[in-house]
This record gives sequence, structure tokens and C-alpha cells, in this order.
Amino acid sequence: MKTAMKDVTVRDLVAGYRDDGEGGVVGYGGNLDIRPPFQREFIYNDKERAAVISTVSSGYPLGLMCWSERDDGTYEIIDGQQRTISIAQYVAGNFSHNDRFFHNLTSDESKQFMDYELLIYACNGTDSEKLVWFETINIAGKTLTAQELRNAVYAGPWLADAKRYFSRNGCPAYGIGKDYVNGAPIRQEFLETAIRWTSKEPIGEYMGRHQQEENAGELWADFQARIDWVKRTFPEYRPSMKGANWGELYDGYATSTLNPTQLEKNIAKLHADEDVTNQRGIYDYVLTGNERSLNIRGFPAQVKSRVYERQGRKCARCQTLVPLKETEADHIKPWAKGGKTVEDNCQVLCKDCHKAVS
Repeated sequence: MKTAMKDVTVRDLVAGYRDDGEGGVVGYGGNLDIRPPFQREFIYNDKERAAVISTVSSGYPLGLMCWSERDDGTYEIIDGQQRTISIAQYVAGNFSHNDRFFHNLTSDESKQFMDYELLIYACNGTDSEKLVWFETINIAGKTLTAQELRNAVYAGPWLADAKRYFSRNGCPAYGIGKDYVNGAPIRQEFLETAIRWTSKEPIGEYMGRHQQEENAGELWADFQARIDWVKRTFPEYRPSMKGANWGELYDGYATSTLNPTQLEKNIAKLHADEDVTNQRGIYDYVLTGNERSLNIRGFPAQVKSRVYERQGRKCARCQTLVPLKETEADHIKPWAKGGKTVEDNCQVLCKDCHKAVS
């Protein structure tokens, strides 16, 4: 891969700046693709954006930015998108800095800003070489999520359409799923979740298979169906519903006959149970009966130690003398049958006996 330094001022960079949303973001006289397919959406917060403008205004080094040269002589940003957009938006008057917009600067201040020389490293190489470089140089910055990297590999018409539903602030998926899905659309976490829910194959394989398709309507329809099922099955919303294992629960129980009223009674009881330490797992438990989903509160170490001494340092089941470190505290009356995590309901078993009764 060939690399070379380029002399680029802020004036050069923002020439022809245009943000067409889905149509892309360009600058450098229309010759720089500021947001190519593998780039994330703009995510700098106000403080980070202000730091960029302050650095340029003061004439301090902004750091190396990397472009890739295309076959037609135009460029795409490999690293530096956040800084580039911050600069371009400021010059365009999209935000102020220290209570002054760019057009409020004196002629000397604006000239100094526009004459600022950026450190641009341009490379020319294959797509795979560019992608490896992109991954490497992002290690020290705002590290890309796994899905952002997948987006780089599987860019195409299907992904462009999928982003309309899953990858923008205020996108349709966020509108219906924000109370049930963790993460942020702009970091591609909604898209990743949707694919994981719908696909029985690895996410990359799913994206590769659909890469050249024109639309992602099938994925969007499946996501809507799953969220609709959650809302119908569990109509009483609680914050613990966010991030629950809805993908697998839908696959296992969407065609089952369920009673939302009875489910709600069970859910309310479990939420009130102080022994349930993982409330998010309640929704899994009421359908699957898997007690491990609840992470039932264990006996404190001091309780286990006192019961162990009262038992004469023997396993309560097989009556074998056993070191404390080789024992487990167990509910005499199981939690599922109403037993509580209190000292009177505790027995200490050797690990073999504990495994046998679990």
C-alpha cells in the first residue's frame, strides 16, 4: 500500500461541504467522501466537538488524519471523520464555540482558522488493506463496535436500506424498541440485535448473503413482529424488560397459547421477591421455568459458616466430614417451593450432594 502526505488547509477541506443525510457527506471541493460505507455516524458530543474547534483556533496540532485515494482520483476518509465534520459544521454555522458562531469571528480570526494546515496522510491500496488499516488506527480512538466493522465489510444496497430502519437517531426501530433493546442505533447496536434475533447463522454470514439485495424489509418486518409480540404478551411495562432475551423467547413461545393476565401475576410476585437478584431474567423464567435466569440470592458467607459449624462440619446429607471450602450452602426448602434465603432454611452440603439435589 502506497502512502503520502497531503497539504490541506481548513479552507480546502470545507470547500463544497455538503451533508445530504442518506445521500452522503462530501467536502474538499466535492472530492472527499467524508462518510463512506464503513464509517460510523457522527457521534462526537458537544465537549469533544468544542475541543476540535479550540485546537484549530489556537493553532495547536489536531493529530493525523487518514484518507484513501480511489481509482478515480477522489478520496474517502479512513480516519478523522469526527474531526472533519466538527470543523465543517462549525464553518457552516451549525453550532457556536465560546458563544460565537464562525461568522461572528473577526476577519483575522476567520482567516487564521481557514488557513490552519491539517496533517493528512493519503494511502492507495486494496479494499482489504484499507480495512485492516482502518481497524488498526481506530484501536486508540473511539473503538469501533463489532457491528460497525461488519458494516465496513458488507457495505451495499441491503445495508444502506437497513440503516434507514435501525441506524439513525430517531429511526423507526428505536421508536418502537427503545424500551426493550439495549444500546444506541447510531453505534449499530439496534441493527446488530435485529440480525441476531432473526438469523440462525452468524451475523456476518447473514449480511453477506443479503449484501446485494435492494431492501431490508424482511429484517424490519421481523423486528416489528417481535416487539409487537412482547407488548401483547407482557402489556405491563417495567424497566427490567429492557435487554431481556426477547429473541430466543419469541422463537420459543410466539406460537404458544399464553395468558398475559396470569403471566403478569407471576411477574409482579417475582419482582417483589427479594431473593430474585436478576429481574431482567424474570421474563425468561415465567416462560421457560429456568431458575438460573433469576440468579437467586445466595446465603452470605457468615451464614454458611455458622450452619457448617452447627452441623459439626459435616455434610447435612451424607454426614461426611468435609472442609468448608469444599461445601455449598443449600436451601432446605427449595426457593421454587417457597423457601427463603434465611439462616433457618440453610443447610451445608458437600459439592457432590449439592450437585445431586440441584
